[in-house]
Amino acid sequence: MQFKPPKNTERFFWTGHALGKMQYYGLTAQRVLRVINHPLRIEEGVAEKTTAVMQPASINKKKQTWSSEIWVMYQLDKGQHKIISAWRYPGKSPEKNSIPQEIIDEVKDFI
Repeated sequence: MQFKPPKNTERFFWTGHALGKMQYYGLTAQRVLRVINHPLRIEEGVAEKTTAVMQPASINKKKQTWSSEIWVMYQLDKGQHKIISAWRYPGKSPEKNSIPQEIIDEVKDFI
């Protein structure tokens, strides 16, 4: 069975790779969109001109800890989010190259 992109998401373009990874990791399109719209952490993606965003799969609110993370890598292209990949990371990933807050604000204005 082929995993299909959600309907009524004109602002988003789903690559075949992203759809395959979503199926493999058991991620829904709504969950991926929630990670994009409300990330806990934003970093530069490994591919050129991409952004990677993260949100914990579930969080212990008292201790502010989690056991796994959901990551989404996307690229802004002509006012549209091109979702390149989505995956689960077991545990807590180390912070690498965070994007400066002014760039984050600029991207949020674009969305």
